[in-house]
Amino acid sequence: MLSISTKVERIVLESSFLTEGLGRGLINLSELARQLQPQLETDLWKPVGQAAVVMALRRVAERLPPQRGSEIVLPQKTGELTTRTELTEFTYRYSENTYECHRQLLALAEPHRGAFITVTRGVKEVMVVCSKSLTGVVEHVFAGEREMARLVNLNAVTLHLNPETCRTPGIYHAILKQLAWDKINLINMICTYTELTILLEQNQTGAAFSVLSRIVAS
Repeated sequence: MLSISTKVERIVLESSFLTEGLGRGLINLSELARQLQPQLETDLWKPVGQAAVVMALRRVAERLPPQRGSEIVLPQKTGELTTRTELTEFTYRYSENTYECHRQLLALAEPHRGAFITVTRGVKEVMVVCSKSLTGVVEHVFAGEREMARLVNLNAVTLHLNPETCRTPGIYHAILKQLAWDKINLINMICTYTELTILLEQNQTGAAFSVLSRIVAS
């Protein structure tokens, strides 16, 4: 059975907000311990004293690495933003026909200059994100495949990065943390060598663009 200290440490490390708050000394340990007590008692199947939780939190805080400044440092010449609207995200079950569907889709999408399309193949799923003008093409190509989900009326914001970004530890975490602080929900994200694209619902796009613009300008 897990000890109080081990369980508290897991809870803290699973939350970037708690990790940063404890590391900076911004959290009232007694109040946090009071809020964690019900969860700890449920998970550990025994009464948990507030003092024991405070002690565990203090020990976790002492072991956390020093926290750097809250600003996000991107390589120079980083920061062009691109937005796309009216996107649809399809998710299909991976099958023996997936490769051929992928090939046909790219061939049929070729004449649609300027339209957005990306295909991501996972272990058991394949995801297609495309402009509204290509939804009919996707539906035709994947007509015989099992559709697992479809999300419509999405927007995308792409942050263009300097190639040096791939050698910057924690860069994606820092960007996504800023979005989370502003309560911006991401539907999905797509990464390439120098691009980070986030998919959002339309009502979240303006706020996300504002956050990313501040990052670019800093």
